[in-house]
Amino acid sequence: MLARHIQYFLAVAHHQGFTRAAAALHVSQPALSQQVRQLEESLGAQLFDRTGRKTRLTDAGEVYLRYALRAAQELREGQRAIHDVGDLSRGTLRIAVTPTFTTYLVGPLVEAFHCRYPNIVLNVHELAQEHMEHQLLADELDVGIGFDEVHAPDIEAFALLVETLALVVGSQHPLAGVRSIGLETLNAQSLILLSKAFATREQIDRYCTQHGIRPRVVMEANAIGALIEVVRRTPLSTLLPAAIARAHPALVAVELGPHRLERTAVLMQRKNGYQSSAARAFMALAKEVASDLTAN
Repeated sequence: MLARHIQYFLAVAHHQGFTRAAAALHVSQPALSQQVRQLEESLGAQLFDRTGRKTRLTDAGEVYLRYALRAAQELREGQRAIHDVGDLSRGTLRIAVTPTFTTYLVGPLVEAFHCRYPNIVLNVHELAQEHMEHQLLADELDVGIGFDEVHAPDIEAFALLVETLALVVGSQHPLAGVRSIGLETLNAQSLILLSKAFATREQIDRYCTQHGIRPRVVMEANAIGALIEVVRRTPLSTLLPAAIARAHPALVAVELGPHRLERTAVLMQRKNGYQSSAARAFMALAKEVASDLTAN
């Protein structure tokens, strides 16, 4: 009964009205109004101002909303815990990765997980880290793979691998046969880079500023697939994880020296959140796969 009262209260608060909330919940408006009034009577406080065109939260309602949201999240976690199967014979896992990992890490990781746990349904999302952290905190994701520059204090991060970025060129590029270049050579390159919406671009710009590098950025892309195609087909080069070049036969990674451009990839979860058996298995397997990738 309490769970239903919370659900109905949250629906009215979200839709700012009983009519739309009732439609969303597929219940009659009188039944919804009765449940909310019962909740108000049990609390001894009016939660909604019903006098205007929109139904608005009172001061008491605003206070109660914070606790109701928290309670609803705990109830969802409890429901998942009940349905969680320890032997991993069934279940669902919601994961997200930042964009660069979709090009070389996601494939081997999902392949290994599916082979080992074929009855677990994986929901895989590509998200910017800021959105990933938000969804982890809202219990809309189980595990995220991002970078160690975690912003939210309620996110827990576990080191996964150290990723090295390199100058990535096509197989016909003049530098394709070179093992490494000094940073001064980078100044002479015409680059296509990811747009500033990507965390990777922010890291590249910071690296260039720290080392006094001013490469010519002649093109930007907001999709890694498009960027790779341009590098493969033109004399332009880019800065991307070296592992991406290893995953594409037509690309070559040229090491930057003497100061490498490195970053630490991490597995992320909400602190003190419910951790399913599938999530624990996925995180353990991710470390295995990452270890294999970095060893090659």
